[in-house]
Amino acid sequence: MGSKLSEEVSNIIWNKGTEPAFSGKYNYHDDEGYYLCVNCQLQLFHSSDKFDSGSGWPSFSEAVADLIYLEDHSIEPVRVEVQCPSCEAHLGHVFDDGPLPSGQRYCINSLALDFEEENDE
Repeated sequence: MGSKLSEEVSNIIWNKGTEPAFSGKYNYHDDEGYYLCVNCQLQLFHSSDKFDSGSGWPSFSEAVADLIYLEDHSIEPVRVEVQCPSCEAHLGHVFDDGPLPSGQRYCINSLALDFEEENDE
């Protein structure tokens, strides 16, 4: 795992970097399927939970995996970082300003994700 990742991707997932807003390939992506951890390929989010938050990063109202939640004190106000539960890759942050019923907005770096189309078999 991780050996094929670019320096840019590695900086995001291992050094807790952030890609520039509106630069990610999944920001306006609307195909049906699962968004996976770029490092270990674990299913993290489903396209049915994706929405346009206007933030410039892919946003989801729910996760399909039991993510790791950590307080992030790197800037004020304190944020909640989310990591992959399998490999602990940094994905982004979760905020309490998302749509109902969850009220959550997972703000995720496109570079931390891969995509797998839903199989209609």
